[in-house]
Amino acid sequence: MKDKIRLYKRLLLLLVLLAGSPAMAAIETYEFDTPEQEALFKKMIVELRCLVCQNQNLADSNAELAVDLREKTYEMVKAGKSEADIIEYMVARYGDFVLYRPPVKSSTLFLWLGPLLFLAIAIIVAIRFIRSRQAVGADPELTDEQLQVARDLLNKENKSS
Repeated sequence: MKDKIRLYKRLLLLLVLLAGSPAMAAIETYEFDTPEQEALFKKMIVELRCLVCQNQNLADSNAELAVDLREKTYEMVKAGKSEADIIEYMVARYGDFVLYRPPVKSSTLFLWLGPLLFLAIAIIVAIRFIRSRQAVGADPELTDEQLQVARDLLNKENKSS
């Protein structure tokens, strides 16, 4: 019985230690010379995409690459680089994908027009589907011969009842 209690205590301790490990993660702090530098840093880490996470910006990501890119952005801001300089550096190194809003050019045209293309295809498919369903549900055209056969069958059934 005592062995079971010790085992449960050890398991509980292990769970507590494992659950607390994310809380022990390092918190990044940056010191800036001016409020403008801080504003530029914050703007840049929100506008730059984490290349590992892909759907998070640098500010929201905890990936190692995002930490490195935040550090590089901080260094560039502290060195007096402008927003355009930082963007130019990141795009030269990682491509347009690092930007949440890539520029409109031939290599990124699909990124800008892709959603419109998919919307147009979806609308066309929906219209064709609705029309095909209406055509199936419509009353078929009957020839005079077929109508006469139907009348005869109805008349036979009425006479037999």
